Amino acid sequence: MLDRKFLRENRELVTRAVAMKNESVDIAAYYDKDAERRAALQEVETLQAEANKANKAISDAKKAGEDAAAAIASMKEVSGRIKELKAVADGLEAEVEELYLRIPNIPHESVPAGGEENNQLVRTWAEPVQKDFSVVPHWDIGEALGIFDPEAAVRMSGSGFTVLKGDGARLERALINWFLDVHRDQGYTEVNIPYLVGRQAMTGTGQLPKLEEDMYLCQVDDLFLIPTAEVPVTNLHMGRTLDGDQLPVKYCAFSPCFRREAGAAGKDTRGLLRVHQFHKVEMVCVTRPEDSEDELERMTNCAEEILRRLELPYRVMLLSSGDMGFAARKTYDLEVWLPSQNTYREISSCSNCGDFQARRMNARFRREGEKKPEFLHTLNGSGVAVGRAMLAVMENHQNEDGSITIPDVLRPYMGGLEVLSA
Repeated sequence: MLDRKFLRENRELVTRAVAMKNESVDIAAYYDKDAERRAALQEVETLQAEANKANKAISDAKKAGEDAAAAIASMKEVSGRIKELKAVADGLEAEVEELYLRIPNIPHESVPAGGEENNQLVRTWAEPVQKDFSVVPHWDIGEALGIFDPEAAVRMSGSGFTVLKGDGARLERALINWFLDVHRDQGYTEVNIPYLVGRQAMTGTGQLPKLEEDMYLCQVDDLFLIPTAEVPVTNLHMGRTLDGDQLPVKYCAFSPCFRREAGAAGKDTRGLLRVHQFHKVEMVCVTRPEDSEDELERMTNCAEEILRRLELPYRVMLLSSGDMGFAARKTYDLEVWLPSQNTYREISSCSNCGDFQARRMNARFRREGEKKPEFLHTLNGSGVAVGRAMLAVMENHQNEDGSITIPDVLRPYMGGLEVLSA
């Protein structure tokens, strides 16, 4: 969230940011209701001063043996008005808070304005290999190799799920373990986190209230299945104040991710591109404000290293304001080449959220010699989406006979297996 004083003093900037991010929050209503709330509280202060005077008049009258009826009547009238105004202010505060939590982060000055068509190409790595045969889509080659069983998943759970078998399950596990080992070497501390979290944690990282309909809720306990490990990992510092000398702190975590994606029906329904349950290794960093832009570049390179070592052609895109996430102030998307689609598709997003999430979580740090704590800056990035990495390997390293060559870095995790074949 943004500081309320900042919101009051920068209405034009905030209104423009809401428009740039294509958010639906009624920002004018926020300002109107907040002004009403503050006016009511200001009147309460004024009336409280009158009440104090009336109290003194009553006390003085009683001490002097005089009739205090008029002062008492005045006191009752003022007290009643104060009670009314406080109720009005409380009601307005609830409305203001609901709108407040829906105001997005402000894009960094380097972020291009516009929608997806305005995303900027930053760099590419490796030219896509033009094969002498038609690459079979991963869902078909997976079934042909006997490592995918989509029909079993549909029977159990419906559409949007998949079953991996044999070397398919083994390949996914190899990717997960290798990702975590690489990130450990990059300086990340691995954490094992809960897969169910409460509303406070989901609100802290910005999933609630905006994205509640896309989440899976366990209604009995009012706990949400996590949509990404970003939520519990970032919330490790909820309500805490860190020593500034500890920063930056970097974490990585493997987790299943659960998303209803209610608005995505009918899109990418085959294979591993868009499913309701998928696996991901997430990177999270908390740091000082002055270091967060450098940390974003470093984190993005950490994700790129994964793709380079898997020998997967990719490109890095700087997202425009309208294509970024709610909590992000700047985001790089990594897009991997998929031969069967003859295009690049997102496989990782690395975002700097500034102090937006930290304010919602009350996560702070204190500089050496300073008494007043400051809000942390938080960053997160996919390191990377495991299913999408798997399908990219299956297509980019596919052979004409329908087999798949295992990248060198994964072979120790596959018991030395070099090729997946039927």
